Amino acid sequence: MRIEAAVVSTPGGPFEVVPVDIDTPRDGEVLVRIRAVGICHTDLGMKATWSPRRCPQVFGHEGAGVVDAVGPGVTRVSPGQTVSLTFRSCDRCAQCRSGHPAYCTSGLNTAGRPDGSPTLTRAGAPVHGGFFGQSSFATYAIAHEDNTIPVPDTLPPVIAAPLGCGVQTGYGTVTRVLRPQPGATLTVYGAGSVGLCAVMAAVRAGAQVVAVDPIARRRDLAEKFGAVATVDPIATDDLAREVVARHGRGTDHAIDTTARQDVVNAAVAAAETRGDIALVGIGRKLEFDVMSVLYKGLSIRGVIEGDVDPHDMISELAGMYEAGHLPLDDLITTYPFAEIERAAQDSLAGTAIKPVLLVGA
Repeated sequence: MRIEAAVVSTPGGPFEVVPVDIDTPRDGEVLVRIRAVGICHTDLGMKATWSPRRCPQVFGHEGAGVVDAVGPGVTRVSPGQTVSLTFRSCDRCAQCRSGHPAYCTSGLNTAGRPDGSPTLTRAGAPVHGGFFGQSSFATYAIAHEDNTIPVPDTLPPVIAAPLGCGVQTGYGTVTRVLRPQPGATLTVYGAGSVGLCAVMAAVRAGAQVVAVDPIARRRDLAEKFGAVATVDPIATDDLAREVVARHGRGTDHAIDTTARQDVVNAAVAAAETRGDIALVGIGRKLEFDVMSVLYKGLSIRGVIEGDVDPHDMISELAGMYEAGHLPLDDLITTYPFAEIERAAQDSLAGTAIKPVLLVGA
């Protein structure tokens, strides 16, 4: 079937919306007509560093739409259902069986089909797909039974799309990993879409939240969502001191979405004794002052996808949004699918918090 997809032909190259052909769904696969798809910094970071051997490539891993067809063996979803797409997991490895599918060891999220056959072709030549088991920067995507989550038909596609990654990462890191008690101090370093969803979750849990971000609009939103204070890191030469001053003491819990060395240094310096720091930002290398970590008894851990089971979390988030408890509309800027490159540049510049592409009616 002929569709349109945003193809990246070279690492770091632009998105080009071009016609491609998509295969019919095979065993366990689900063909989804995409109605909206969020742009995540993971898409943009991976695009910049992607192997030339994996190009041309279609990225996109926050798709939402309607099931068009299913392959043999699919029983969880059926044609016509409204769905949100998320990361893949095998349901068999030790991490999946213990309730931590975000740490699935199968390697399904960057691989295509096991036999190497393409889901996408252009003029008869393969186009790499299967990114996070979906490659949803397209009008249609082949997903899988394990990463296709039914959501209410009443849930707007622009909301259903980012639930599958950015929203559940921020919300899940607070509710599933840090689990702050009422009155605990919690600092969010980087108030993009993940950070602001963490602010929402932490405020709802009763924590005293401080948000750190250089962009005034993001700081304003953090305060709108209930943060007790914000800090502009550019306006201070001692970020840790400013964070402690806003809280009145050290930080019990911190979330870093930046993967910046200077910011993580500040998070360590501002941490309360026996505090914890969750790293959720994409980066390559960070260094820590070991003695500070030892003397304070700090816990520093990486968190992928909020360490959630998306089958539970996405349903929970959808219900919260429909009940008026999750103000995601404040984060979202919509763009026509054809303007994906502009949306990506706005995301990188920080002028759009969560860009969401409108793919179809």
